[in-house]
Amino acid sequence: MLGGLATRAAAEDFKVTSTSMREGGKLEIAQVFKGFGCDGGDASPHLSWSGAPVGTKSFAVTAYDPDAPTGSGWWHWAIVNIPAATTALSAGISGTDALPKGAVELKNDYGTRGFGGVCPPPGAVHRYIFTVHALSVPALDLPEDASNALAGFMIGGATLATARLTAVYNR
Repeated sequence: MLGGLATRAAAEDFKVTSTSMREGGKLEIAQVFKGFGCDGGDASPHLSWSGAPVGTKSFAVTAYDPDAPTGSGWWHWAIVNIPAATTALSAGISGTDALPKGAVELKNDYGTRGFGGVCPPPGAVHRYIFTVHALSVPALDLPEDASNALAGFMIGGATLATARLTAVYNR
């Protein structure tokens, strides 16, 4: 039982911050998609994390809109196999050679690899959940064309702790 308490305490120390957005704040034009009636920068946000639990062997980052009118939400970003020594991703890093060595970006729900900016239908405010997952494995064994559902299943099975930041956007 004591080991469980120690793990829970370590998970509570796991935090994510960003210079690109704040908890509950509206996303900036830099994170808005370019297309589908939106005209943004389509750039991934800065993310920085600390306090990962002991035993973390890699990280995964996901960005998800649970409010998208699809019946299954909308995956804006999934990046896996981020080395355990990594503690930040700079703004605009998606799709560049600056990604940590070994990190793999999956296709988003726009059908392209890397970050796909926000572009909800006009009207309601949508939530965008950016999650850093501390994983118990050095790498996830995913096929190159893995769906976000498969990646989510594999991430979930290896997650030691998560740190989340939720921002909003509407147009």
